[in-house]
Amino acid sequence: MKALTNLKSVGIALLVVAGLTACDKPGPAESAGKKIDQTANDASKAITNVTEKVGDKMIEQSAKTGVAIDDAEITAKVKASIFAEPGLKTLQISVDTVKGVVTLTGSADSQASSDRVRSLAAAVAGVSQVDNRLVVK
Repeated sequence: MKALTNLKSVGIALLVVAGLTACDKPGPAESAGKKIDQTANDASKAITNVTEKVGDKMIEQSAKTGVAIDDAEITAKVKASIFAEPGLKTLQISVDTVKGVVTLTGSADSQASSDRVRSLAAAVAGVSQVDNRLVVK
């Protein structure tokens, strides 16, 4: 938002400078007015282009940040569901989430425990896939 305000300020400054420059030149007032109008048009187009680029970058960064927050939230929810399950909280399990794909690593005391952890992770909202890499000891 600050960038947009700065861009507008630069554009206004350019218009003032162009207007003053046009007024210093000899010739009919009509010619000076046309030059001011053309300069204002050019500055407006330049400001619009820059503003669109800044807006696109902000949207792109917001999307990236949103994915990171969602992944962290998914990881926290998966860990909480594992910890809340009796008999699973003592297992050595790491949870990592990237773009909704949850990867489970560590060890489980049985195949049933490994399967239970996988189904708990899959039940969390936002999980698109579970990569169960738990080793049964």
